[in-house]
Amino acid sequence: MEHVARIGMDTSKHLFQLHGVDAEENVVLRRQVRRSQLMNFFQRLPSTVIGIEACGASHHWARMLKSLGHEVRLLPPQYVKPYVKRNKNDSADAAAVCEAMSRPTMRFVPVKTRDNQAVLMLLGMRERLLRARTQLSNAIRGYAAEFGLTVGRGISRLEHLFERIAADSSLPALAHELFNLHAQEYRDLQMRIAEVEDKLDDWRHENEKVRRLTKVPGIGPIGAALLVMKAPDPEYFRSGRDFAAWIGLTPRDHSSGGKRRHGGISHAGDEALRSVLVAGATNVIRYARLGRGQPSPWLTALVKRKPPMLAAVAWANKMARIAWKLLVSGEAYAGSSAPPRLSAQAG
Repeated sequence: MEHVARIGMDTSKHLFQLHGVDAEENVVLRRQVRRSQLMNFFQRLPSTVIGIEACGASHHWARMLKSLGHEVRLLPPQYVKPYVKRNKNDSADAAAVCEAMSRPTMRFVPVKTRDNQAVLMLLGMRERLLRARTQLSNAIRGYAAEFGLTVGRGISRLEHLFERIAADSSLPALAHELFNLHAQEYRDLQMRIAEVEDKLDDWRHENEKVRRLTKVPGIGPIGAALLVMKAPDPEYFRSGRDFAAWIGLTPRDHSSGGKRRHGGISHAGDEALRSVLVAGATNVIRYARLGRGQPSPWLTALVKRKPPMLAAVAWANKMARIAWKLLVSGEAYAGSSAPPRLSAQAG
């Protein structure tokens, strides 16, 4: 086989499509390889550059191929799509990856370690359990309302609802039995969530970056963990604004003909990270509007002139810029005077 300078690989469950070119950009490899044969194929191949879309199992394959001496680059799928020519199939996708990774301005996704993926799995498990708890609590409230039993909002009120259900002798025996099953399921979920959060607390206490980020108003333990685990190396970004843009907290640009037109935020990047930052910012704005806490002068002025949701997104953008600065510099958050100073340095 001629020397392959670059290979684009389209992954799937069983079959992997390869597209390779030489130094003169001539196609020298078009091949479909089974999953069980992939490592043997690349073990025989001289060291080369391999591109893979950043999708399911891509980090695993990147680590495995790097262990064989190859250079692996993970590409965001949205950056590969423009290079797909005409019909979409495995062969066209592999060719698109090979073409996209050659662009000098292409951005790549850092390969995550096994430890990083274990922590992300823990965060994902917590999110899934919380969704299940919300779904179950809504179902319990709905069933109880059919019998005239209601309580105030909040997870903490459910135990009081269970007490009222147990004390209501007018309920049918079947309803009592089913409510008891729901209550047991709810308490099991609560116990599992507590176990997961204990593991997260242990990890957070060991991570110095997370401890520093949680000092920023609006960035809680989960937001700090997501910033550390999901964001690329902060040195990869030129400024705090670039970092906020990667998260999707900067306006869409529809400018043309010298006229600047900005829309809503771009919603690019990781949705979970962005939503956690906006939720944290919403709490900060709510307390600032109630006159609680010690908001910075910048935030106080923002709350006075902007609607709550716009102010929350603006503060989430500011939080992202502050987080970038703290991660790059290794500094600690200095309090209410820090946002203007840090944002100025962050671009």
